[in-house]
Amino acid sequence: MRTEPEPKLSANSSQLTAQENTAAQTKKRDLTRFAVLLGALLLLSFLGSLFFFRLDLTEDKRYTMSEATKELLEKLPQPVAVTVYLDGDFPPGFRRLQQGVRETLTEMRVYGGTNLHFVFIDPSAAATEQARNEFYQTLFKKGLTPTNLGANDNGQRTEKIIFPWAVVSAGGKEEKVLLLRGNQAESPEVRLNQSIEGLEYELASAIRRLSPGQRQRIGVVEGHGELTNIEAGDLIGSLSRDYDVFRVSLDKSRPKDLASLSALIVAKPAQAYTEPEKFKLDQFITHGGNALFFVDAMRVNLDSASRGGMLAFPLSLNLDDMMFKYGLRINPDLLLDLNSGVIPLVTGMNGDKPKVEPMPWQFYPLINQFSAHPITRNLDAVYTKFVSSIDTVKAVGIRKTPLLSTSRYTRVLPSPVPVNLNDARMPPDPKLYTARNKPVGYLLEGQFRSLFANRAAPGTNRFQPATSPENRPAKVLVISDGDFVRNDIDPKTGRPMRLGFDRLAPTEFANRELVLNAVDYMLDQSGLIAVRGKQITLRPLDKLRVVAERSRWQLLNLAAPLVLLGLFGALRAWRRKRRYARF
Repeated sequence: MRTEPEPKLSANSSQLTAQENTAAQTKKRDLTRFAVLLGALLLLSFLGSLFFFRLDLTEDKRYTMSEATKELLEKLPQPVAVTVYLDGDFPPGFRRLQQGVRETLTEMRVYGGTNLHFVFIDPSAAATEQARNEFYQTLFKKGLTPTNLGANDNGQRTEKIIFPWAVVSAGGKEEKVLLLRGNQAESPEVRLNQSIEGLEYELASAIRRLSPGQRQRIGVVEGHGELTNIEAGDLIGSLSRDYDVFRVSLDKSRPKDLASLSALIVAKPAQAYTEPEKFKLDQFITHGGNALFFVDAMRVNLDSASRGGMLAFPLSLNLDDMMFKYGLRINPDLLLDLNSGVIPLVTGMNGDKPKVEPMPWQFYPLINQFSAHPITRNLDAVYTKFVSSIDTVKAVGIRKTPLLSTSRYTRVLPSPVPVNLNDARMPPDPKLYTARNKPVGYLLEGQFRSLFANRAAPGTNRFQPATSPENRPAKVLVISDGDFVRNDIDPKTGRPMRLGFDRLAPTEFANRELVLNAVDYMLDQSGLIAVRGKQITLRPLDKLRVVAERSRWQLLNLAAPLVLLGLFGALRAWRRKRRYARF
C-alpha cells in the first residue's frame, strides 16, 4: 500500500503568518509616525497662535519693519485706506517697484490689522480712450503727475507713462505719497532701488500725519530783514501741515515765550542781531531747543552785479562767536562750482526785443554730494546761491555731521569777491577749480555750552553759570545759504511757487525735502525718520553675460527639474523593489 506524502501546510502557514505580522507592524509603525507628525504640527500651530513672530532671512532685512513703524501701526486710532496707482503691465524695473510697494503694504497690514486696507489701481485700464483720459484728469486735479520713465528689457528700450503715487486716506483727509524718488543723477535702476528703500518711511510718514496728536510749535524769526511770508511761503505752508508755525520777534519775545517752541528757523537775515537777541537764541539752544540757520556769509546785490559788477564783502550778523562756540565757522568766501545752475542773460537782440538765454552761473552750485545721514540719504540734488564754505572747530560733546558738500570741481574765492553777471558769458577755466567737496551744511548734535557762560547776561548784572540743570541736548542745522529756503513767486498770481522749483531749468530740486527731513529728525520723538537709513543692496546681473548665455540657462532651467524628477522616481522605485523583494 502506497502512502501519500503529507502537504507542507505548517511551513507555509508559518511563513504567511510572519509576513502578516511584519506587514501589521509596518502599518502600525507608519500610523504611529503619522500620528506623531500630525500631533507635532497641531502643537506647533497652537503655539504659533499664542506667540506672534516673523522671520526675515534676507541679508539686508528688507522685509523687517522698524519698531517706530510697528508702534505707529499697532496704535492706529482710525481705519486707514491706501490707494496705489501703480498697477498694470510694467517693464521689469517698474515691476520691482510695484512689488516693493505691495510687499511693504502687506507687511504693514500684519501690524495694522483691520485698520489698514490697500488697493492697487491701473490708471490705464479704462475700456475706452475717453474714459482713460477722464480718469487721468481726475488724478491731475489731485496733484498726481505722471512720470515717463524708460527701462531696458532684454536689450530693448521700453517706455511707459505711470502714476507713481499712492493716496493715504483717514478721517476724511488725504495725503499724497510720491513713490518714485531718489537722485535723478543716478541710473534708472539705482533710482528705483532708492525709491524702494524709502517706501516704508514715505508711507508711514503719511499715516502719521493723518493720525491726530499734539502739534509741536515752530518759530520763524523776524526783525532782521529775514525772508517774508511770501518769500518763504512754501516752506511755512509745508511745515504747517504737521506743526504750528509762528513768526517770532526776538526783541519782543520773553525767554519763557521761546521755551514753548520746539524749534526756531533763522532764514536769511540781512541785519545784525543785538547782544540781548543773541542771548535769547543762545539760551533757547542750550536749554534744549532746536534751531535751523540759513544764513549768508557774504553780502551780494544782484542788481549791482548786473550793472557792471560789484565786490562782495562779509555780512556781519553778530552770530560768528556763537557759531564758533557751538563748533563751526562760516568762512567769508564764495564757492564756485562747475556743477551749477543757470541765470538768465541777454545774449543779443531778436528783432527789436532782447534775446534772453539761461547761462551757467558758477556762483549757483548744485549740491549732489550728501552724507549717509537719514536727513539726506537718497536725496535729489539741491539748489544753492552764493554759498560759503564751513569749517569745524573743537567743541566738547558736540557731534558734527557734514550733510552737504560741493562737487570735486570747486573754486574758493576769499573776500572781497568780484561778482559780475557778464562773467557768465565766458567759459570757465577748469584748471582753477581744484578745491574738492567743500562742506556747506552741517548738523550739530549734543549738549551745547552757552556763549555767555561765566558772564553777565547782556544789559543786566545776572551772572550766568558755566552749567545749569536746565541745559539739555539739542540739534542745530547750519547751511551757509540764506536763499536755500527762498521760493520764487509766480508773476501772474503773486503766490509762492514750490520751494526748489527752477523755472529756467525747469526742474524741481530737493530743498524743501531736505528741510522737512531735518525738522522731522529734530522733532520726531518716535524715531521714524531713522527708517530713511534703510539700505537694500542692489545686485545687478551682468547684462552682456545675460544676453550671451540666455539660451543655455533657459535650457538648464527647463531640463534640470525634469531630470531631477526622473532620478527621484527611479530611485524611489528601486528602493521599493529592494524593500519588498524578500516577501
